Amino acid sequence: MAKPGKRIRNAREGLDREKLHTVEEAVALVKSKASAKFDETIEIAMNLGVDPRHADQMVRGVVALPNGTGRTVRVAVFAKDAKAEEAKEAGADIVGAEDLMEKIQGGFMDFDRVIATPDMMGVVGRLGKVLGPRGLMPNPKVGTVTPNVAQAVKDSKGGAVEFRVEKAGIVHAGVGKASFDEKAIAENVKAFIDAVTKAKPAGAKGTYLKRIALSSTMGPGVKIETASA
Repeated sequence: MAKPGKRIRNAREGLDREKLHTVEEAVALVKSKASAKFDETIEIAMNLGVDPRHADQMVRGVVALPNGTGRTVRVAVFAKDAKAEEAKEAGADIVGAEDLMEKIQGGFMDFDRVIATPDMMGVVGRLGKVLGPRGLMPNPKVGTVTPNVAQAVKDSKGGAVEFRVEKAGIVHAGVGKASFDEKAIAENVKAFIDAVTKAKPAGAKGTYLKRIALSSTMGPGVKIETASA
């Protein structure tokens, strides 16, 4: 097996990867180990005691991080007439209807989130095979199918993060940037953990929050004590 590079070895130096930390301790460690030449994303991974193959154990939702994500989110909106104007005024990057559908069918994917008014879902539904696998299909459960497109656009631009449990029972997301101060990252981490905790499905049995880890894009993982979170 290949040996870790010098940067990775230096990042792991002095770090007990099995020790459990409070959120604040974990944030401080992760920030100190973020040594890449770019502004690394701070990422959280949560291992949940659910089996998403069962419908009553699916975990999905959206959370507005109090300090944003630090990244620019490109928002596409399916809307017509007055709602289209509201979306544009709120800062949507792309707004359209059938014309936008045809553009996406032609290969256009220059966006990170898709929002739609309820009356446009007949059009958006034709893009299921394109948007679905990428996790971009609008869904009322996460607020991306809504008549209030202006607020949805503002939330998306302001730091709203969608989460969905994967097959292995893991939820992960970016919760800030290494350039954020420790307090801002910790507040974001706690907000994300709180949202996932509140999204506990009725079918979940036993321990729900099994393990939580925090890391930067290129840095080692730091474990968080679930009780402190």
